[in-house]
Amino acid sequence: MKIKEGFLKKNVGGVDIVVAVGEASLNFNAMITLNGSASFLWSLLEKETTPEELVCAMIEKYDIDEETARRDIEAFLDKARSAGIIE
Repeated sequence: MKIKEGFLKKNVGGVDIVVAVGEASLNFNAMITLNGSASFLWSLLEKETTPEELVCAMIEKYDIDEETARRDIEAFLDKARSAGIIE
């Protein structure tokens, strides 16, 4: 899975946000604010990434247990799918 074309992460005033550009902006006219872990996941999803790779990266970066990593990643992915920004 990865971020759909036409969505970019930008830092505005010290806050990471997601915006749609080009054709994607015709159907998505909102902004999404990312916290630190969501911004980290976004960076990983800029290229094709598996859920297992996301879990391993989260465990390594945040020193959390696998269950917590999986729960948090699934919550992020659910929101991203609902917004239509990942494929």
